[in-house]
Amino acid sequence: MSNPNIASLTNVATCQRALQLAQSRANGFPGMVTFYGPSGLGKTVAATYAANKFNAIHIECRSVWTTATPLLRAILKEMHIDPAKKPIYEMADMVAKELADSGRCLIVDEFDYLVTKKIIDVIRDIHDASDAAILLIGEENLPTKLRAWERFHNRVLDWFVANPATKDDAAELAKINCQTITVADDLLDDLLITVRGNVRRICTNLDKIKEVAKVKGLKTISLADWKNSGEIFNTGDPAPRRIR
Repeated sequence: MSNPNIASLTNVATCQRALQLAQSRANGFPGMVTFYGPSGLGKTVAATYAANKFNAIHIECRSVWTTATPLLRAILKEMHIDPAKKPIYEMADMVAKELADSGRCLIVDEFDYLVTKKIIDVIRDIHDASDAAILLIGEENLPTKLRAWERFHNRVLDWFVANPATKDDAAELAKINCQTITVADDLLDDLLITVRGNVRRICTNLDKIKEVAKVKGLKTISLADWKNSGEIFNTGDPAPRRIR
């Protein structure tokens, strides 16, 4: 995450803006913000960068978490605090106290898992007790899901959407992932359109492009070079059957 090009990506900037808003809010305003959108848009990359920049506590929730216990243990581990065998309410108090004392932010990635398991109120308790800035990251339906939790929903200060990659984003990703070659604009444009701005698929396909250029001994690879190679972009759809 030390590569400075990462900072210029659209969703990285949006994620930082969300956390900055929560940090700089006026007294009495809620401190939770959300950053949401479809899978593959680079939300976790953005969150990791923001965590490093803001010295935030960053955790990724897991589908197997069915109670608040593993959630709280994960947060305390990131805080370098040993929860020992404390009960849930004491661990929640420990988290809130550390956030309040340190002034650090909390980033909760894959937050949808907590909503699905109906264990989100512990985050609300931590927010209320610490007055900390908390960034919640989830999929595109997160705002709709949270409407069922009114006491939680009305504590969200603002909602930030993760968007598909732009041409500038794709160019920056090419610089990061294809440092030894140049990806021509026409090939980059075609890739961006084909994968519909999905950051993860842009990166995986850039790796394929780099390999094709290496095999062909190209310093610059164009759309024509790519098509002549017989390779196709990975879009997540089944590959077409090849006729022998």
